[in-house]
Amino acid sequence: MFWQTTRFRIDLSLPKVMGIVNVTPDSFSDGGQHADAAGALAHCERLIKEGVDILDIGGESTRPGADILHPNEEWRRLEPVLTQAITLGVPVSVDTCKAEVMQRALDLGVDIINDVHALTGTGCEQVVAAHTVCGICLMHMRGDPATMQSHTNYDDVVLEVADHLQARRARMRALGVADERITLDPGIGFGKTPQQNLELLRRQGELLALGRPLLVGWSRKSTLGVVTGRPVGERLPASLAAALASVANGARVVRVHDVAATVDALTVWQAVGGALMPTR
Repeated sequence: MFWQTTRFRIDLSLPKVMGIVNVTPDSFSDGGQHADAAGALAHCERLIKEGVDILDIGGESTRPGADILHPNEEWRRLEPVLTQAITLGVPVSVDTCKAEVMQRALDLGVDIINDVHALTGTGCEQVVAAHTVCGICLMHMRGDPATMQSHTNYDDVVLEVADHLQARRARMRALGVADERITLDPGIGFGKTPQQNLELLRRQGELLALGRPLLVGWSRKSTLGVVTGRPVGERLPASLAAALASVANGARVVRVHDVAATVDALTVWQAVGGALMPTR
């Protein structure tokens, strides 16, 4: 299985590690650590040395209760980082939900649009559909970061997430977007309770029936804190366990903060015969 992006056709026969680069002062676990362009670029270079497969760069926090930025402010944060990141030899994803920012990023040559709103924002579908090859990640979330945790009433969280992702995939295909450009993200921690997040992991194999690669992000999430009792800065072991469980249940991409540790964990897992669940 492959993921077609602007400059790269990513082979997903083995799981890939997407490294998080937050150019923000207020992200939930590392806000302010890489908020300036120089710091963010140094972080990109460090992640590449650690073995990252994809860089995912965001200029707006999506933590619960986060404020929504004006597109110009988001782009001000992103532009200098993206401009240099695309010269580093790995696929570059931009984490944004705004059509203006998507268009500017694609004009620079960014490879992937990673949208927590699954391209439902005004003009977003059209921007992505007009680009012939960029990769897309469609994520499930109810509401927005400010309200999402008040929208956790599901009859069956796995079935409802699957239905939403399938509908968004079908919509993009109807607009002419090739299937091989699309990955799907169940949105761990976005409008779900801890119990619902764990249910998505337990039954993640059911999402493989959608027929597209799964991109999953458990890194440092609050559910891991609920399970372990650990604060956000002490959730590396839990994050590694969740990443490996996700991969064992069929995830093709794991989105993480701690790249070196995740690469090592996946290397050992593969060395002892770890295998992906087949897509259906």
